Amino acid sequence: MSLLIGFSLVVVVFFTSMLSGVFGMAGGLVLLWFLLLVFPAGAAMAVHGVIQLTANASRAWLSRRYIVWRIVAFMLLGVLVAAGLLLLFNYSPNATVVSLLIGLMPILIWLPKRWFHLDANRASHALCCGLASGGLTIAAGVSGPLIDIFFVRSRMDRRQVVATKAMIQVCAHTIKILFYLGAALSLGAGEWGIVLLAAPFAMLGTQAGNRILHRLTDANFRTWTRWIVTAIGVFYFVQGLVLLYQ
Repeated sequence: MSLLIGFSLVVVVFFTSMLSGVFGMAGGLVLLWFLLLVFPAGAAMAVHGVIQLTANASRAWLSRRYIVWRIVAFMLLGVLVAAGLLLLFNYSPNATVVSLLIGLMPILIWLPKRWFHLDANRASHALCCGLASGGLTIAAGVSGPLIDIFFVRSRMDRRQVVATKAMIQVCAHTIKILFYLGAALSLGAGEWGIVLLAAPFAMLGTQAGNRILHRLTDANFRTWTRWIVTAIGVFYFVQGLVLLYQ
């Protein structure tokens, strides 16, 4: 990895972590795009998991008093089941599949709320959320928009949503790192050195985003989240179609 790419990684990690610190997602989508340019798909997933684990852990810590632990416990169980199924089928990612999956995700946030009777506060729904989002996190790297549909009917405020999602993502990304451990070990010490150097900037970006989050209203939070994730999703989908055509 060149010095320029290493420096770019640090900058991207900071700003994407700040974006996620505000909206609870979106930053991971941008970060994964950059990593897929630099690394093979499996290694990109592992590196993404390490950085996102750092960012989400710091976000969860900053907002720890707002975490709904009961929801996290049921979702974690679902994530473990999803990981087991993907291992059973010997799943291996590629950039085309990842891009198309991520590109389709923003559709979920535009579907009318009345279509969903999902509530993360219900144990069965939280378990299903963990199963679906865990599978998507491992298969495509991210799952923020999918997790969101399980929170649209909950009475949680923006701080509880961001905090609980952060803790769920800590669990999911930890399992994702273990899933792609073989690909991670293929990277050299120098490459991992730069990744570990970038990790603290994920925490700094998260702190900056957390300050912005507390200044937003719940209405602005949801509106901006929709449009930002949609724009990123369109970009990913077009990229996926280009890769498929090639």
